[in-house]
Amino acid sequence: MSSDFKLDQVKGHDSEDPEVGSINGGLHSILPERRDVTLTDRLFRGSRGGHGEIVSVANGGDEEREHGSARKSGPLLSGTAYCISSCSMILLNKVVLSGYNFNAGVTLMFYQNLISTVIVVLLGFSGVVTVEKLNWKLVRVWIPVNVIFIGMLVSGMYSLKYVNIAMVTILKNVTNILTALGELYLFRKHQNQKVWTAMFFMIISAISSGITDISFDTVGYAWQLSNCVLTASYSLTLRRVMDEAKKYTRSGSLNEVSMVLLNNLLSLPFAAFLIILFDEWEYVLNVDVIKLPMFWVVATASGLLGLAISFTSMWFLHQTGPTTYSLVGSLNKIPISLAGLVLFKVPLSPPNLFSILFGLFAGVFFARAKMS
Repeated sequence: MSSDFKLDQVKGHDSEDPEVGSINGGLHSILPERRDVTLTDRLFRGSRGGHGEIVSVANGGDEEREHGSARKSGPLLSGTAYCISSCSMILLNKVVLSGYNFNAGVTLMFYQNLISTVIVVLLGFSGVVTVEKLNWKLVRVWIPVNVIFIGMLVSGMYSLKYVNIAMVTILKNVTNILTALGELYLFRKHQNQKVWTAMFFMIISAISSGITDISFDTVGYAWQLSNCVLTASYSLTLRRVMDEAKKYTRSGSLNEVSMVLLNNLLSLPFAAFLIILFDEWEYVLNVDVIKLPMFWVVATASGLLGLAISFTSMWFLHQTGPTTYSLVGSLNKIPISLAGLVLFKVPLSPPNLFSILFGLFAGVFFARAKMS
């Protein structure tokens, strides 16, 4: 579910703030070292030419124009699909949790992850995507990452329930700060002066936004801060675990789709345990909202969009690159925040609005600074 999930550097890739709302925990943003035949190659490339036929010069010119047009429209189309799926996912999660007053965040997570698991498995069986065959050694290595992943999703769910979308987006900037500090401590990775300046701006915006938040909720802020810690931990832990996990795969690598499947599939038994532990199953059986067909439509759509974020982000990354993806991800926060303020009629004061806009600016400045 939610977070602006971190596109951290993995073997030389640019870093980026992860997406608020991604059901797959931003796995799409952690790029493996090598890309063989990816999902985007299969779904979005189309056929490439001939089997030895002699093509006329005129036809060759037409084909060149078509390929040139595809190259120009590809980044725009993939970027638009990524932004729409990302914004829609966050808004739908907010509708399910707050609009329908649904108080079973773990159950919603379980349902969404189940949808993602079923779809990826079906795509794997049909040969549309390549999925690594799971084995016990691979699962055992991945479990620590998965536990953090579940905590990240659950805390993200509950923060969205109690805190408005704009504030969640601004507070998520704390994740960038924690990750940078973790990289400095664990990997001895030093940031440039612009990055530290951007992080200082983000700290100021987070503090001022919280102080001026008219709808301030202590429980919601506690969940969101927990989410920031868990998201940063997830990103830093994943960097270490990925290299170890590759040793237990047949191909010697772990593609994005396989990581999506690992996280979603392994989360199901843990989520089921939490549902029983927190007595959510009893709440879900008795709550009236589950009798509404529209509730299931929205909940299912949010699960499908969670998976769509993974696929569209892979497509967008393939069409452009981590740098463009990073900047678009930061700019994408602006329409998400404004839409959340308008659609959910969030009470605002001028100081709070200024703090939110300042935080959005700081996020974009951070992305630009990471590119320099």
